[in-house]
Amino acid sequence: MSREYLLEMKDICKSFPGVKALDHVQLCVRPGEVHALMGENGAGKSTLMKCLFGIYHRDGGEIILDGQSVEFKNPNDALHHGVSMIHQELEQVPMRSIADNIWMGRYPTKLGQIDDERMIRDTRELLDSFGIPLNPTTKISELSVSMRQMVEIVKAASWNSKIVVMDEPTSSLTEKETEKLFEIIRKLKKDGCGIIFISHKIDEVLAISDRVTVMRDGQYICTEPVGNLNADVLVHYMVNRDLSKRFPENNVVIGEEILRVEHLTTTYEPRVEDVSFTLHAGEILGIGGLVGARRTELMEALFGLRRIESGKIYLRGKEWVPGNSVHSKNSGLAMVSEERRASGIVPMLSVANNAVMSSLYRCINKLGIISPKMVEKNAQWVIDAMAVKTPTSQTPISNLSGGNQQKVIIGRCLLTEPDILLMDEPTRGIDVGAKYEIYQLMIDIARQGKAVIFISSEMPELLGVANRILIMSNGRCAGIAPASELDQVEIFKLAAKYL
Repeated sequence: MSREYLLEMKDICKSFPGVKALDHVQLCVRPGEVHALMGENGAGKSTLMKCLFGIYHRDGGEIILDGQSVEFKNPNDALHHGVSMIHQELEQVPMRSIADNIWMGRYPTKLGQIDDERMIRDTRELLDSFGIPLNPTTKISELSVSMRQMVEIVKAASWNSKIVVMDEPTSSLTEKETEKLFEIIRKLKKDGCGIIFISHKIDEVLAISDRVTVMRDGQYICTEPVGNLNADVLVHYMVNRDLSKRFPENNVVIGEEILRVEHLTTTYEPRVEDVSFTLHAGEILGIGGLVGARRTELMEALFGLRRIESGKIYLRGKEWVPGNSVHSKNSGLAMVSEERRASGIVPMLSVANNAVMSSLYRCINKLGIISPKMVEKNAQWVIDAMAVKTPTSQTPISNLSGGNQQKVIIGRCLLTEPDILLMDEPTRGIDVGAKYEIYQLMIDIARQGKAVIFISSEMPELLGVANRILIMSNGRCAGIAPASELDQVEIFKLAAKYL
């Protein structure tokens, strides 16, 4: 067997009812290498990694780790053999401390009891070694998403892993936090660890990777040194079609004002303070800012999920007070939340049930009961309109890729026929092809005389899709202007205005 590679995955096959997820896929990782794994949502990347990590059992093929053929029974088996995985959707216990989350299941003991002193000391040494300024006793629930991500990376490193899989590790990180992550990756690489880096952010892949493997529709396409690649070549390998235009053309005519917000201030921390803006029919309003700028809090206040202390909202010219999410939905608003898993999908339910749960009134027959035929009809509309890749409408939504789950959530919102669609990081963790489809969908909604407000941490996305951009800084509106009058430097300056 070749010892050039730390990990070899050969001819890996995996099928689910109605779909062949992996079809003779290859992946080889060298010691001290950052190996990017790329492909559209649904290409099979996460499935391949779950086969490696013992979450799924492969139907065929061989996995060779450090020269030995392996078959991991479960994730714990994989961890003890030196394979760690940081999932896109974080798996943590929010009400326990950082130290507890890192050492859970393998607590250090003394005289048959958990040795808290040693656990905290070891945790502090780990955090210090990676330059992460956190207190080991801090609860996970008190951390930002980005800091929680860093804790997961430290936890993976604590196993002294030979292979660390990072599934979309930068999806919720700022540029500064991403650079910190890259420092950690370089440290692991220097120690001889093999890093499998899954990301849809092409610039990051080209910046940090040594080689790139591309998958498409469950099949292996190619493996290339990063020096042989650029953004256009990678996109072609991933989607097998030309995407020379990153953003669709937006020539929608802006209509009359449909929403006015005046001096909006929320009640509880973290507070939104004195925010004012307008929204017009046919308009796409982007909301930018750094992590912690309270963009999500503003959107939640508009949708009735956060109590308003003062200020006024006018909807279609009349003063309006959002009572709760049901009241907002009935008033013509719909919201796509940032966290798909935590507040977007119900994992154990089918695609169909997830698609129609906000519009069951459309599925009630003349007898006043829910009609399975009408559920199926509406669910199929979502699947077709959003181009959701799923074997059937009855497939559990947890079996779908993150991008296809996101499409179901957006389709669910559209079934309620909203006049204003609120979207919090709608393309987070979405591949380049699916991003374009979502951008086009936003423009199509605006073309119908409706309006879209969307939050994004990607400045090129804000500049490429939005008509106007509102920049939040520490809970306040730092500025609002047409996208054509802004650039990334100006947006960043405004985002730091009240820090």
